[in-house]
Amino acid sequence: MILWVVLVMSHCCLRLNGAAAENTALERIEKCATRCSQGLHCKPKPDNLFPPPCQNTPEGLSALTVFRNVSLSTVMSCEGKQKCSLHLRIHTALQISEHIHGVSICTTTAGMMGNCRTVGFRRTSRQTMSGQQVHVENDCTDISPNQQVHITMKTVPNYCDITWKGTYDAPECSSDELRRHVPECITGRISYDADTERKELRVSVSDMLEDHNYYLRLCQKDFICVGTGASKLIKKEEPVKSTILSYTRPLPCLCIEGWSAMVDAPRVQVCPFKDRLEELWFGVNFDPLEQTLSWEPTCPVTATVSLCYKGEDGACVALPHASHNVSREKIIFSKVDPHPQLCMKFTADSQSWTRCPFAEGRFQAWEVVVRRQEGHKEVKVLAQVPASFSVGLCVKSAESAKCQIKETHTVHVEKNKAVALNLTKELFNSCLQVKRLDVNFAVPVIYCLDKCNESSCLRPFLSRQASWDLTWVVLPAAVCLSGVIIVTLVLHVLLTVYQRRKQKRHGSEKQIDPAFDCVVPALQTQTGLHGGILIPDSPQCGNAEKANLISH
Repeated sequence: MILWVVLVMSHCCLRLNGAAAENTALERIEKCATRCSQGLHCKPKPDNLFPPPCQNTPEGLSALTVFRNVSLSTVMSCEGKQKCSLHLRIHTALQISEHIHGVSICTTTAGMMGNCRTVGFRRTSRQTMSGQQVHVENDCTDISPNQQVHITMKTVPNYCDITWKGTYDAPECSSDELRRHVPECITGRISYDADTERKELRVSVSDMLEDHNYYLRLCQKDFICVGTGASKLIKKEEPVKSTILSYTRPLPCLCIEGWSAMVDAPRVQVCPFKDRLEELWFGVNFDPLEQTLSWEPTCPVTATVSLCYKGEDGACVALPHASHNVSREKIIFSKVDPHPQLCMKFTADSQSWTRCPFAEGRFQAWEVVVRRQEGHKEVKVLAQVPASFSVGLCVKSAESAKCQIKETHTVHVEKNKAVALNLTKELFNSCLQVKRLDVNFAVPVIYCLDKCNESSCLRPFLSRQASWDLTWVVLPAAVCLSGVIIVTLVLHVLLTVYQRRKQKRHGSEKQIDPAFDCVVPALQTQTGLHGGILIPDSPQCGNAEKANLISH
């Protein structure tokens, strides 16, 4: 029995939903007209441009008794699939009398002149149907999508106290029926396929406005959609209406925009990457001189941006007073300590992302180093800028893994001058919490000295020292070696010039040995390439025949 009731109710609900869906469709009319109740002969005619002043209302007439059940709706007339227009249908019920000769209907819209028309009743009809309720309907007022229309109805003649006024909002272009049939609403339908490797979008268009070309482009959507490149034209005669649009980053506000090639054409946007919020959390900037950490959203987004630091369990612990709500404006955190553990956390739509801009240690301003000095360990704070620090003794208990601060001291460090911390031997088995004090946002860093051996804790300090010493060794050596090479080249050139001049001066006095008549000076004889072997152009000896054989 229960199952039968459920089935009946489901069937009824489906029928109601179907009826509601059908009612959303606009009524089609062949042509506009004025219609009155059966037996009432009425005739529409233009209203007077300069209507006469209103008259005193006869006894027994009032606005409540004359105009009853006024309804306003939209109907559509079509000359083709994409050539439909909208009309305002005005329907009213009124009580006719011998004093009412007709009805005046006026409509006005923003920026347009008023349009008035009169529906007159014939005398015989008035006399026959006096005192009865009749219906008058007119649907010849043209309206545009999303237009607000002001309607005023009066009696003819115009009685001062009998007036009906109302306002009507025409349907918007978001209606699927209007987007298919009304030219002012036809935007075309956009579909796409994304190639993330090539960073390309293959875009196709359907249901374009007939006899018009179509434009496509990529744009970033804010108050308006700002173009990011040139528009692509799809011609109306092309059988395949598609093109390829290239993008740089898949931002959530990056949209495909399309519109018909006509004046004031409506536009449609489709945003393929609207769910890719993680693409917004790049572009974090740090100014080391001003010590400011900033981020500006590429797209408008409702999010919360805060600073945090990585704890021992890997979770990001929020810093106090370091949270901002963001939509479009740039977020700036002033006087920030650029520590590798400092991170920026973004939260939007119940999701969170964390970015740690100093994780590589490029801007690290200070560190704690441990050195073995004369048989015992020495703890120092080294800073690249003048800074103040809070150094606290931190003790971990068996009940809680969290470090409890016992004592706190303030240490001032000058630029590139390490300051030693006077720790007793017992303190080397505990931990220190070091936090910079001369900035607004700093990370409290825990150093456990009992876990700090010489190989691990000395590395940052020694690597810097070694690289500095190596620089002072390699640089002078390179300079000296360059000088030796230059001097050697100069001496070689001078010696060569000297030898040539000496040979030229004493060449006539020396006798040439017949055994060397075939030698050709390399610097004086031009050679030619024959068969891949270099041979003198003019051999002047008895071995010329041998040279030619070798060339072949």
